[in-house]
Amino acid sequence: MTQVDTAPSNFIRNIIDSDLQSGKHQVIHTRFPPEPNGYLHIGHAKSICLNFGLAEDYPNALCNLRFDDTNPVKEDADYVAAIEKDVRWLGFKWAGDIHYSSDYFEQLYDFAVELIKKDKAYVCALDAQQTREYRGSLMTAGKDSPFRNRPTSESLDLFARMRAGEFAEGSMMLRAKIDMASPNMKMRDPVLYRIRFAHHHQTGDKWCIYPMYDFTHCISDALEGITHSLCTLEFEDHRPLYDWVLANISIACKPRQIEFSRLNLQYTLTSKRKLHALIEEEIISAWDDPRMPTISGMRRRGYPAAAIREFCKRIGVTKQENTVELASLEACVRENLEAHGPRAMAVLDPVKVIISNYDENKTEKLIAAVHPKDESMGTRTVTFSREIFIDRADFREEANKKYKRLVLGKEVRLRNAYVIKADQVIKDDAGEITEIHCSYDPETLGNNPTDGRKVKGVIHWVSAVENQAAEFRIYEPLFMVENPAGAENIHEVLNQNALVVKHGFVESGLSDAPAEKAYQFEREGYFCADNKDSSPERLVFNRTVALRDSWGG
Repeated sequence: MTQVDTAPSNFIRNIIDSDLQSGKHQVIHTRFPPEPNGYLHIGHAKSICLNFGLAEDYPNALCNLRFDDTNPVKEDADYVAAIEKDVRWLGFKWAGDIHYSSDYFEQLYDFAVELIKKDKAYVCALDAQQTREYRGSLMTAGKDSPFRNRPTSESLDLFARMRAGEFAEGSMMLRAKIDMASPNMKMRDPVLYRIRFAHHHQTGDKWCIYPMYDFTHCISDALEGITHSLCTLEFEDHRPLYDWVLANISIACKPRQIEFSRLNLQYTLTSKRKLHALIEEEIISAWDDPRMPTISGMRRRGYPAAAIREFCKRIGVTKQENTVELASLEACVRENLEAHGPRAMAVLDPVKVIISNYDENKTEKLIAAVHPKDESMGTRTVTFSREIFIDRADFREEANKKYKRLVLGKEVRLRNAYVIKADQVIKDDAGEITEIHCSYDPETLGNNPTDGRKVKGVIHWVSAVENQAAEFRIYEPLFMVENPAGAENIHEVLNQNALVVKHGFVESGLSDAPAEKAYQFEREGYFCADNKDSSPERLVFNRTVALRDSWGG
């Protein structure tokens, strides 16, 4: 039994193939175990695609969604709901019901008691500062806690009283008894339980002691029958503790922890703590702000789920730490939207054009393709009228030969419509152009006329009579440096132009544009209606991505 032939090979799949061929495992079982203390980001997308992708590619394989909810102080039910939504949106389905580490709190407590009885754990009363001092450093060994050798019966009694709520936070903790001289700091009698008088989003106020992540995670994996516990490289030092816990409790299943490199993306910060700080400081509006690297932010911005999955496939799975170019992610988005995104016209910085020789009482319904390369998407109707809007950047009073748009005294073709010639400009007192007066040739309708006339450029436009006013939010990366995580002051590397707002017009047919569905606004970029702020009465479009890579160079 091996992986399907079309699945991309990597070292994790090689391990799984070997385990299946040797008979070590008959069925593969993975899990995606987020902590519900924030929204998922692009780095989590890599883990989601890996874990759920393995379950899709191997016969009868399973992947659990489990919330490692061991810290009620930072966790919230809203995060749980958002994470569920993100996993579904990416196109994956978990096996059975959703799991929570809190489902196993009673069993975890029993396993902790077992470790105490085996003299593998003890209740320690050092405070936080003393604990750090006793732990030592990378250069010096730690020293034993004065409570390390307290009688087993005493630790059992104290641990039960900790559960009963008899001690204040920080006054007692349960620690594993391993090796205070270990070169691996994680093995120097790590904390297994601490006291927290906090309401838990799943268990309420039932517990006032909570297990630490390293103790909980491996046991949760084992209780669920996980065969391969996949995590990022920063957990490599945690693996000896993962194995130690499972080796010293009465549990049959022994999952294997395997580490892979995390996703580091240029101009992107993925620290949930730092992202949360940006929200608290009101630099960013929310976790799903389109400037955020969160999955919900990307969804709101118009990124297709298929494009994110393709990106995760292309970057692969290795043990080599590296930073992926932002252009690689944007390329996957462009490729998807170029193939599937319907076309429309929008003017983001409008200036009025009056076609002097066109009947002022006349309008025309012109037919345009929804997608020029996919006839199955059909056609759309655009209204042409005497007065239209074009983009201000598409007109110059004077220009050199390289400029292929509208120039005073010269012609340009309007997309799906006619050839027009700029005859006159009207300016306000400040010298700004308010109107461009043009004439049109009625024999030049369409993008590919047979009139034989050679016109240098084609520009987009929107009728001034039938249109929809819209707000356009132009997004760029949130940071100006490739590695914002390495900045001493994160505020100094914020991109002040990460959001630029413009006001203009779109085709009238977009008044009911579905939220999150990206359109190619011809010659402007890919945009989608915002899933929070947009409505038929007030259209708001987010730029998903530019037509070309304008950031990475």
